[in-house]
Amino acid sequence: MILRHIRLFIAVGVVWFIVYSFRQSHPSTLRTTQPQDVCAAHRWKPFKQSPSTPPRKVYTLLMVNTELDMLEVHLNTTYHAVDHFVLVEGAQTFTGHPKPLHLKPSLSSLSSYAPKIIYHEITYPLSFRPKTPWNIEDFQRNALLTQALTGPSTPNPNDVLIVADIDEIPRPSTISLLRACAFPRRTTLFSKFYYYSFQHRHVGPEWPHPQATTYHGRATILPNDLRTNTGFFLTAWLQRGGIANAAWHCSSCFGTIEEFLTKMRSFSHVWMNGEVYRDRRRIVERVGQGKDLWDREGEVFEKVEGNEDVPGFLREGEEGRRRFGYMVERDEKGAGFKDWEGE
Repeated sequence: MILRHIRLFIAVGVVWFIVYSFRQSHPSTLRTTQPQDVCAAHRWKPFKQSPSTPPRKVYTLLMVNTELDMLEVHLNTTYHAVDHFVLVEGAQTFTGHPKPLHLKPSLSSLSSYAPKIIYHEITYPLSFRPKTPWNIEDFQRNALLTQALTGPSTPNPNDVLIVADIDEIPRPSTISLLRACAFPRRTTLFSKFYYYSFQHRHVGPEWPHPQATTYHGRATILPNDLRTNTGFFLTAWLQRGGIANAAWHCSSCFGTIEEFLTKMRSFSHVWMNGEVYRDRRRIVERVGQGKDLWDREGEVFEKVEGNEDVPGFLREGEEGRRRFGYMVERDEKGAGFKDWEGE
């Protein structure tokens, strides 16, 4: 009996490996132009648009904290590929402490992107009694669907939903691919992984986010379940797909030290907000040198000089580099932080 269970476990593992490997596409195929060709290259079929339904739309779902610079880079880079940006923010951190709304009073500065923005302030029902920081984070992420995409903002069946963090920016070609194809319901957009700026690339595998799915009313996969691949294990495995080199991820690419400190206060991992890590000089030194602020084992970054594989807003024209030069490189005094006044 034990041997039979072992064989079954091995068989399921082999099936998952074959299916997942089969569905994880190579990035070079993103260069094809015809829908039937680009979808076939990923072993997918083209999406069949019904004549009686509106054209398929793409929604990018984003939780907002303080990262307004990165938000603008995200919006600008993907604006022409996306139909709607769903932006939500809440008045409390993941640890349950009150916090100000940063995006709401700043929406006027994003007026050029307003036609595609769906903004929502998260509401917390009286029955909500979180026991851990993860409960709050899960609730806020799910609000992207359960609160923001209701009523007039409700998507149509089979519309594309991309669940991302602000610092996870899909390549426009990836978004076009998702719009054109019938892709798996749990598709991972693997990201080139950077820290502090696009000058410091993380050594190791690509970042396994963001995720994409399709809208199916109440049967839509909740954003948090999609991101964490939660669900019946065999169904979740069989629904998985992936695209390599499909996005950029720049973690902790902040323009101010204060943003760093704010992020630490909101961490679900409370230990990462320790006093030793909040020292401003330490933050400047670690960011400038491309070293992990928390001394985590295996978190190693390599310096990439003159990196041209960056989001379009930082590569095309002068405005992006002029305003957000710290995202491109950290060689300046004070690691490019706008609020550093030390020697």
